[in-house]
Amino acid sequence: MDAALQKPASMPRAQTERLTVVKLGGSVVRGAALESWLEVIADAKKPIVIVPGGGALADEVRQCQRQLGFADATAHRMALLAMDQLAWAVAGLRAGFEVGTSEADLREILARAHVAVWAPSALIADRTDLEATWRLTSDSLALWLAGRLGVGDCYLIKSVSMARRAKSASALLRDGIVDEAFSGMLACTGVRCAIFGQGDQGALAACFASRAMPPGHVIE
Repeated sequence: MDAALQKPASMPRAQTERLTVVKLGGSVVRGAALESWLEVIADAKKPIVIVPGGGALADEVRQCQRQLGFADATAHRMALLAMDQLAWAVAGLRAGFEVGTSEADLREILARAHVAVWAPSALIADRTDLEATWRLTSDSLALWLAGRLGVGDCYLIKSVSMARRAKSASALLRDGIVDEAFSGMLACTGVRCAIFGQGDQGALAACFASRAMPPGHVIE
């Protein structure tokens, strides 16, 4: 996995220190709270890259795989395309949100002071240094992108309540909230990661304003 994190031309240090990767869960994108989450992101005074989950479209890929029996590598490509589609959906909801497919695209969007929304299939589909299985999904890909860009912080937004839940990677995996590759990717990238759930819009806004990792939300 280390080879997958070798960085190409880096972003300016001042920009990467402020940049945050935000994973927006696929069920959040299809949920009633989406507008309030996008409002918080749009109001943040810092550069942000959104990584969308695959949501119901990825669930349909799983169902189709069970019915037709194609390989995980094929399902992986289809799930990436599901993320692409939700990237376009999210970007289409807000002025100043733009889709980027490559690291260069993302840098250019951020340089215009817009919010970048990553459509990952072009960058990920043909890689051989990332496993093409259901063990590695959009949560781990958000960490991977943060590592590639040299970003310090990655925030996960989920549609479930995170109140009174343990925030360790192992506990989140046990509860079905993150994928199986997440813990290894977290350790490999060294990215700081926090998680937000139902009703946590205010906590996310405060986090953006303070530029500090929020107590009680950090994933260990």
